[in-house]
Amino acid sequence: MGWRNAFDNAKPVFVTIYATVIIGIIFSSLYVISAIYSGKSAADSTTSWLSHVGSPPVEQAPNVSEPAIVQAVPTPSLEPRSMSTRPIWEAPLHTKKMPALKKFRLSKELVQERVKDNVIIVTFGNYAFMDFILTWVKHLTDLGLSNLLIGAMDTKLLEALYWKGVPVFDMGSHMSTIDVGWGSPTFHKMGREKVILIDSILPYGYELLMCDTDMVWLKDPLPYLARYPEADVLTSSDQVVPTVTDDRLDIWQQVGAAYNIGIFHWRPTDAAKRLAKEWKDMLLADEKIWDQNGFNDLVRKQLGPPVDGESGLVYAFDGNLKLGVLPASIFCSGHTYFVQAMYQQLRLEPYAVHTTFQYAGTEGKRHRLREGMVFYDPPEYYDAPGGFLSFKPSIPKSLLLDGEHNVKSHFSLINYQIKQIRMALAISSLLNRTLVMPPLWCRLDRLWFPHPGVLEGSITRQPFICPLDHVFERLTSIGTSFY
Repeated sequence: MGWRNAFDNAKPVFVTIYATVIIGIIFSSLYVISAIYSGKSAADSTTSWLSHVGSPPVEQAPNVSEPAIVQAVPTPSLEPRSMSTRPIWEAPLHTKKMPALKKFRLSKELVQERVKDNVIIVTFGNYAFMDFILTWVKHLTDLGLSNLLIGAMDTKLLEALYWKGVPVFDMGSHMSTIDVGWGSPTFHKMGREKVILIDSILPYGYELLMCDTDMVWLKDPLPYLARYPEADVLTSSDQVVPTVTDDRLDIWQQVGAAYNIGIFHWRPTDAAKRLAKEWKDMLLADEKIWDQNGFNDLVRKQLGPPVDGESGLVYAFDGNLKLGVLPASIFCSGHTYFVQAMYQQLRLEPYAVHTTFQYAGTEGKRHRLREGMVFYDPPEYYDAPGGFLSFKPSIPKSLLLDGEHNVKSHFSLINYQIKQIRMALAISSLLNRTLVMPPLWCRLDRLWFPHPGVLEGSITRQPFICPLDHVFERLTSIGTSFY
């Protein structure tokens, strides 16, 4: 009887303990389920960026390395965002429909959403250059720059970039999605579209850094451009002879090569706007004029005097436009970067490399960037089914250094290496492996016009590691390994 009374008196205590335990189990279960669900959602949001290049459900791997993607892609936010203000690489939710095409029209408001410090960085292209564009964007975002926009010349590229989380606008070009080839009528149409684009953006009042897609940024260029606030236009060039040994602007009196419009910076000044309009009108009036030639003809109508004694700027065009030529040693062409390695010899840091002075078409451009280890490919590119085969060539010192650097000594060196590469290709074919091409040594430069072997005034060393397209026209190798 006593123990029953004791139990009755203790019953509220036991009930409280049981209730506490049960409530604890329920809360713990909810926490575990929540953690599992949120982890799955985060993983899904990241992998969706990897799998969707075009509009859903199209799947295509991006041309960026997987480790780089993980660092560059933030977790998508559930908050409603404008497609232009969403962080780059943050893909829109695939449960949503893609906005109507008219939402992607170029406008001051669209540009304003991406501008930073009054600067917008722009490139453009069609779907054939999707991998180049992704590489271009990735380099800029790795440098901490997000004030960029891509002009899509076809709807396939527009949709692909939108679902990637890359800020894009419709150029209304109705362009073919295939590679049009340098010098073709469609190629020249693309050039006119660039000039129309410049003429359209400058009236918005923002500084414009316009770039071709076959170049990459290696260093943030905006602090450098800001060093010349008086410049209306800063342009790159095809100069192969150094005019300065530091990072100043090239000496305009010594720049004999063409100004290259693959990299140039415009300020929204009256003089720059007049140049853009006259350039556009010139090209629209005569479809035979190459856009770069037209730019050079206009800018050089008047060249001089210098703006002052220190900046390196010069009055050009109509006598009011202040022009500066970016140093070819650090705003590199395909020659100053891949052949001369001018920046290395002058101990400078390059800001950019543009794949000019090269061969084998677009494949040659792609491979040049791969040789420089600055092109982003999907992981499967580095996962050949049969594996890889690499080898270290054995080259007699005499073939590299003895005698004069002439056609005979050059071809003796090249042919010796080709024989080894041919043997390696045969072995890799038998083993079903992909050959990793070795570095290739040359004694003479390759150009499309007569020359003495090395361009006069350039600082090309002999012998030198030359780009693969100096010898091989079609490139099917995985890349170049340096030993």
